[in-house]
Amino acid sequence: MDVFGNALTDFYKKGKADILWLHNSYDEPEEMPVDIFFRDFEEMPDLEHKALTLCYGKVLDVGAGVGGHALFLQEAGADVTAIDISADAVKLMQQRGVKKAVVQDVFETTEKYDTLLLLMNGIGLTGTLAGFIDFLEKAKTLINVNGQLLFDSSDIAYLYTELLKPENKYYGEVNYCYEYKKQKGNWFNWLYLDQETLIRTANQNGWECEIVFDDGEDQYLARLTNNKH
Repeated sequence: MDVFGNALTDFYKKGKADILWLHNSYDEPEEMPVDIFFRDFEEMPDLEHKALTLCYGKVLDVGAGVGGHALFLQEAGADVTAIDISADAVKLMQQRGVKKAVVQDVFETTEKYDTLLLLMNGIGLTGTLAGFIDFLEKAKTLINVNGQLLFDSSDIAYLYTELLKPENKYYGEVNYCYEYKKQKGNWFNWLYLDQETLIRTANQNGWECEIVFDDGEDQYLARLTNNKH
């Protein structure tokens, strides 16, 4: 049941969607604005502009949604492949003109790229700190020499000013579940990384990490390189 994909499809076909609810493990459900997935370049935040200008070579857009970033890169002349695990999202990408859009899990990808791009908190799909470490190992097999990994994340410590931080796991590990038109999807793990944890974890796993943009509101863009493989 691709609840998220259904909301995206409705918005694409009708120009509007019902409320997409995002249930979470830490508070009340939140309304997820569907239109943000359809932003064009002008509507994207500075952080995403920065990330797109840093892309080079053969690009893999991971968790590409409906392909806004891939379309921009494609129009700029980049060789970009967009992947998502939502078949509905990939169908929409194809309809919107993304030339290479594939239903695929990044952990099952085998081709090599110069830039791995994960935007809109895309690194969250690694789910947990352990999952992020697994992803860093996988990324070494996907990135060409002198390649890069670009993603944004945010420090969600602010959520715990009133709530207690979990004691048995990293506080950036949360769970979500989409609900659309009274249908709920499966719960899934999502990861938010604070900068200190990211840099330490990256270094421990053979990556150099540079924070290339910080929006001053807990959201930042990181560039990881690994030139030893």
